[in-house]
Amino acid sequence: MPNLHLICDYAPGDMAWAEVFNAFAARLPDTMRIHISSVGSFDTVATGFMLAQLALATTELRPENLLIFANCAPRKDIKLARPNNEGEGLLFGTAKNGTQILAVNSGFSLSFVRDHLQELWSTDVKEEGSQFRSRDYFPRVAALAAKADFSFINHRLDVATVVPEPPEGCIGYVDSFGNIKTTFRSGEDSVERLKAGSRLKVRIGSFIRAATVATGSFNVMEGDLAFAPGSSGHDKRFWELFKRGGSAWHEFGQPATGRKVHIELA
Repeated sequence: MPNLHLICDYAPGDMAWAEVFNAFAARLPDTMRIHISSVGSFDTVATGFMLAQLALATTELRPENLLIFANCAPRKDIKLARPNNEGEGLLFGTAKNGTQILAVNSGFSLSFVRDHLQELWSTDVKEEGSQFRSRDYFPRVAALAAKADFSFINHRLDVATVVPEPPEGCIGYVDSFGNIKTTFRSGEDSVERLKAGSRLKVRIGSFIRAATVATGSFNVMEGDLAFAPGSSGHDKRFWELFKRGGSAWHEFGQPATGRKVHIELA
């Protein structure tokens, strides 16, 4: 059974989600299952982080025939007034594991799958004419992709040229528990030198806190702040800041994704 996962920067329950869901459902096969996930407004870092986590999962952790659609289009690639609601282009790619991706080419939306893309194409979707392209234009392309009709693709693109590398040493995603998922990854020198039990000084913006290097979410006392490999990143885990029984995000003043995370041994 084909599966479509929608990632958009609409608030859960917002009318925009209702319209987008209905527009996709109207065109997609009745046998296709649809799931939706929200990220913060204009947040291409979280979009890219979530996209990679879903797209690159092992076969035991993702459904067959998975198509992921990601729309976070802050229209920041051009600072001047945009004629006729012009927005960033919609691209189509295939990951090396077979997952298909439709994503607006904005910010870091594709950065976390950059090195895992087998191919990337421009599409014939108009970049202007509607301020609500995810409702008015994008469902047609998703419906074609679901039927393995790729008549909408235009030109093959060079991934390294079109897609920026993911941001380093910053906040990649904040989950509903207030855990801060960073873009530090296992295997990198910056975290490989850390030993379990060591104390760190962590700075995010103007907030400085002490944290303990741990091996998992429950290796610290209730109320302590810890830094450890988290549940995201698959074979190369992203490190997380978490506060057992509390919110690391609140502890650091509710910082935005993309904000730099500075760590040093205390």
